[in-house]
Parts: sequence; structure tokens; C-alpha cells
Amino acid sequence: MDWLLRLLLKTFIRRGNFRVTTSRGTTFTFGDGTGQPVSVRFASRAAEWGILLDPELKFGESYMDGSFVVEQGSIADVLAICLGQKTEVPHWARLQGFLRFLYRRFEQFNPRTRSRRNVAHHYDLDGRLYSLFLDADRQYSCAYFERPGQSLDDAQLAKKRHLAAKLRLSHSNAQRGPRLLDIGCGWGGLGLYLADFGGADVTGVTLSQEQHAIANARAAERGLSTRARFNLQDYRDIDDRFDRIVSVGMFEHVGVNHYETFFKKSAKLLADDGVMVLHSIGRSEGPSRTNPWISKYIFPGGYIPSLSEVLPKIEKAGLLVTDIEILRLHYAETLKAWRERFLAHREEVERIYDQRFVRMWEFYLASSEMAFREQNLMVFQIQLTKRQDVVPMTRDYIMREEQSLREAENSRHAPLRLAGE
Repeated sequence: MDWLLRLLLKTFIRRGNFRVTTSRGTTFTFGDGTGQPVSVRFASRAAEWGILLDPELKFGESYMDGSFVVEQGSIADVLAICLGQKTEVPHWARLQGFLRFLYRRFEQFNPRTRSRRNVAHHYDLDGRLYSLFLDADRQYSCAYFERPGQSLDDAQLAKKRHLAAKLRLSHSNAQRGPRLLDIGCGWGGLGLYLADFGGADVTGVTLSQEQHAIANARAAERGLSTRARFNLQDYRDIDDRFDRIVSVGMFEHVGVNHYETFFKKSAKLLADDGVMVLHSIGRSEGPSRTNPWISKYIFPGGYIPSLSEVLPKIEKAGLLVTDIEILRLHYAETLKAWRERFLAHREEVERIYDQRFVRMWEFYLASSEMAFREQNLMVFQIQLTKRQDVVPMTRDYIMREEQSLREAENSRHAPLRLAGE
């Protein structure tokens, strides 16, 4: 067994300084000796066989159950080496990847009932969990780091400001402020910002009961209930008209089978002079499939699209792409901040759940961070309209809108508190 493990790992790990101790006590070193040394140990033969036979699934599972132990460095360091190799998966596992690609449309078939169940799996966890590692506004999507060293709270505020600027809320023809739909509104932070600082009349929709309750409670607490309402509703069941539409961190749950439905519905809901902004994780390469560990334990039914899968569906829906912005390492920095905050509260998370859950979420946050840092993941923001003349010809207006919003924030609000305080 040891010789097979050595042979296969030697062909995969060509970079880094990676030391492996087998369950029998044999030690091997792989890589070119560069970078921070990392040492791991297999605690069982089953863990060794699992990683050899199905590394994409069993790597995370063996870390969760404690049969894959990191003795030097952290699981983030281990994943940085593994995901920093030339190939995303070991060559001996490529057939599994191909078969999973063929199976992906079944996994991503998300009718209403299944969508609600998938959302509940991740977003209806104990509310204390998210308060421990997110920013004060509970923004559970990529932050926008305007400068090195910017705090997570400031970067998440900058993200909301950036999106608001692209929506051009102050330029709506609506007399009482633009009617705005937030598809996948989370805990309401973005919608409340757009109502408060953008003067929008916000309708947010979510499939999470936990998010729905908290979002409406926050609106009431801030005196914004008349301007920001959050509904427990599938976007496919909305029948109305909106001047602005925004969707942040929700499109990853739509599934490749339903992209045409999503954009056709958005086009139907959007006014003729309206603006829509879609913010989603994407992949810089072509179509692929969801990592099986992520699909099983973190985001069932989820999928990260490539632009080549998204743009044809936008065109077919009759929408015009007026701007695309690619955020590359912003999510890596966001996930790093989340992971550090999560680990700072790991004892409290263990009291809420258990040690296995802590390791599962540590692996999720670390693997996601390294996928953005070492591989081909990014975030795209696509601005959409129905007419050519709805937004200016140049992007200068984004900075002007941001400056106006920044001045409004500074004049009316004290600095945000840190999450967990």
C-alpha cells in the first residue's frame, strides 16, 4: 500500500515541501522543496485508500473525521500546495471528473421544492454561526477591497456601495425612488443599504426561513419596513415590474439547467428603462462541474458557471450586457478573513455543533480560499439593460456615484462594529 501511495502522490505533487506519514509509519517527502514545509499523517488505511480512489470527495471527508491529520502547518497550507499543482485533480482521478461532468445536470436540477431544501441545508443553520465570522452586516458574498489592508467590514460596505453605483438609483424616473428587486436577499443587508442610501423601494426574496425572519426584523429595527420588505418566495413566482434588479451570491444556486429561466424571468420583471446587476462567482475556464465534497456537504445543487455558459442565455432572453467587471483575488481575501474569524471562535462553534462540524467548515473555507488564490475562480458583476441608452457611455459615473454614497454614509452613520462584538 505504501509504495502505491508514494508512486501516485509523487506524480501529482511536483511543487512545494510536502511530507506524508502513512498509517504504517512510513514517511515520504514530495515536491521541489520550495515554500513553507507541511507535514500530514494518515491515521487509517481506509483514509489512504479513500484519497487514492476518490481524492475529490475523500480528502475532505478524511479531514472531517480525523483520519487525515495535519501535523505541521494548517489545512489551508495543505490545500495551497494541492490546489497549486499544475492539474486540478490527480491524473488518476480524471475519469471520475469526466463522469461527474456528465452527471452534473441531474445534480443541478433545482425545481422549487429542491431549491428550498438545498437553501435550508446551508442557510438555515444556527444563526450564531454566521455572526461569529461574517462582518457586522452579515454580507455572505465577496467583499470589494479598494486598498491593501482594508478591514472586512469596510470592504463589504464598499461592495454595497459599488453595486449601488452600478444600479444608478438616483437616475431612476420613478417619483418615489426606484422599485428594486433583490433576488436572494440574504439577511437583508444590501437591500437595507439600497433603501437607506439609495432611496429605493426594496422587495427582497429568499428561500431561507432564517434569513427571511432576520431581514424583516432588521428592517423594523431600522425603521425601514415601509421601504424594504423581504419575502419567503421563489424568484420564479414573482409577478411584478421593477426599475432595478440586483442579485448577489444567489446565481450559484440556480443550476445550469435553469439559466434560461432565470434571465427570461429577469427580463420580464425589468422595466424597459431598468438596470440589473448580477454578482456571482464564476470560473475563468470553460464549463465544468461542482466538486463532489462541496456538493455533498456544503452547497447541494450548486454550480459555479463560466461566462461562456451565462452570456448565451442573457442574449437569448433579450437583455443587453452593458458592463462586465471581473473581481479576481477579492474573494480570496474575503475567505481568508472569514476563515481567520471562524478559527478564532472555533471553541464556540464546537459548542454549537461539534468538532466534526468545525473541521468541515474549516476545510470548506480553506479550500474555497485556495481555489480563488491558486486556481481559476473569480467573481463577475454583469450589468444588464434592455436599451442601449440607459447607462452612460463611459464608466466614470461609477466613481461619481460611489463618492456621493460615501459622503452620505459619513454624514449619517457611525463606524460599524466588528462581528462577534
